[in-house]
Amino acid sequence: MTAYVSHTTFDAENAYALSEWWKRVLGYTDMPGDPNEPGDEQCMILDPTSGHRLLFVEGKYGPNEVKNRVHLDLGSREGKRDEEIERICRLDATVIADRRGERGPGTGWVTFADPEGNEFCVVRSPAEM
Repeated sequence: MTAYVSHTTFDAENAYALSEWWKRVLGYTDMPGDPNEPGDEQCMILDPTSGHRLLFVEGKYGPNEVKNRVHLDLGSREGKRDEEIERICRLDATVIADRRGERGPGTGWVTFADPEGNEFCVVRSPAEM
């Protein structure tokens, strides 16, 4: 007997706003029959391709002051890493560290923070491996 990952949960100051931002980044949608609305304290979004879900839960957490111990690593579904990095920059993600090329040409990643300070990375796409 084993467990599985049901969904990934983010503590949020504004669950709705953060879920909407991540929908633009990932191309996720609201759960069928359960649309997210402004003021909702819990907002779940769904990857229509894989079925993976992200849940955003409001609470009184305050700003993220330390590095996340767990984070998402994102790769481009269709393009290259650097194209995805440019797209995410246009969505107002904050660059924390640019580690591209540190281990040779074409290697590395960029670490970002979402609007509430949750860190995530953009890595090379499978086509670039």
